[in-house]
Amino acid sequence: MIEYKNILFCADFSEDANIAFLHALDLAKKYNAKLHILHIPHSSYAYSRHVVDEHVPEGAEGGEAFFNEEIEKRAIEALKEQYEKKMGDFNNFLFAIKSGSPDVEIIRYAKKNEIDVIVMGTLGKSELDRIEHGSTVANVSKYAHCHVIAIRNPAKQFTLPGHMY
Repeated sequence: MIEYKNILFCADFSEDANIAFLHALDLAKKYNAKLHILHIPHSSYAYSRHVVDEHVPEGAEGGEAFFNEEIEKRAIEALKEQYEKKMGDFNNFLFAIKSGSPDVEIIRYAKKNEIDVIVMGTLGKSELDRIEHGSTVANVSKYAHCHVIAIRNPAKQFTLPGHMY
């Protein structure tokens, strides 16, 4: 029997993510599971694999903060504005903000928090990132320790490249 105790929804505020949220919330209600709502704010440094994009406390020696408390505060407020009202009386959830490369941070968060299933939109915000580093969904699906559900936007028509079909 399938049992989900911890469900991770990855929020990038895209249209596909907003549709995926409805699926994640439905699963959390169905299984009486905790819904983790994770956002990784975009950073121009997050995709430079040789730059460490982690929180550096104000005034710390030897580092420059690319991610700070103000970014985290604004991201949490955005998550609350976007999703809190949509949950109705469901209250078994938490908001989380991480910095870094989205696929790496999603996998890291899922492992650390004993996530049973990750729910995310098929297409995210940035096409350029996909070209340079591959699809976040593909990378998470490939390396995560748990199931990954990629939710498609039914309004977007999928076509294969070229003249295959």
